[in-house]
Amino acid sequence: MRLARKSADIEIATCRTGDLEVRLANASEIDEALGLRFRVFCEERGAHAGRPASGIEEDAYDRDCDHLIVVDHGRAGRPVVGTYRLLREEIADRIGGFYSAGEYDLAPLAALGRGRGNAPQLLELGRSCVDAEYRTNATITLLWRAIALYLQRHRVGFMFGCVSFAGTDPTAIRDELAYLHRFHLAPLELRVRALPRHHVEMAGGPDIGDLSGRRLPPLVKAYLRVGAKVGDGAFVDRAFNTVDVFMVMPVERIVGRYGRRFGLVA
Repeated sequence: MRLARKSADIEIATCRTGDLEVRLANASEIDEALGLRFRVFCEERGAHAGRPASGIEEDAYDRDCDHLIVVDHGRAGRPVVGTYRLLREEIADRIGGFYSAGEYDLAPLAALGRGRGNAPQLLELGRSCVDAEYRTNATITLLWRAIALYLQRHRVGFMFGCVSFAGTDPTAIRDELAYLHRFHLAPLELRVRALPRHHVEMAGGPDIGDLSGRRLPPLVKAYLRVGAKVGDGAFVDRAFNTVDVFMVMPVERIVGRYGRRFGLVA
């Protein structure tokens, strides 16, 4: 692992294993990441977003965010096979806020972020997707290594974002939502809540016991493994054909438990 620098003074977190490399996209590569998002979110998963004529999935935040990309140097044609969107608090302040503020009240996190003395800043993770052929532990581990470098570079104190369950019927995942609420609910000081007009109750359902994550999406499992906690209330995102759950990850706790694994330094 190393921190490298490319054109236009863009900070690049570079991690490579064999033909796979994870780094920040430069301006010309962002469209490739947006194209991958269109193929995964819209063509594969049925989202009603993006611009079909141009084959990209893009919103008003993308051109101001950093984009981690997974590049397969042995693949011709479409070498970008994974991507992750990163929005730092200092950028969100400049462009009018975080994407997830349209679904959740972020006030508890706002009280902890940058601008309070020398406090570390917040980082929103979003639009995570990987080409179907590359959804392996090796790819995910490489992404986490690059994220770890990014956290160090930008003094991030808390990461957060929404994770998605396929479909728009919360009753179909009632047990999974109840499990997350019962065993992984964020403490009050971090407990973001879905906006009232969107709030879907998570605490209902039968006495489910511990699901041990067996029916949870892989990204949810990955976040739980690094100490993530969930917010209060789910959100039905009809444009993306998903039910979203908010998750927050205190970086200090990740450093304490997983620092050696992901290359973080306390």
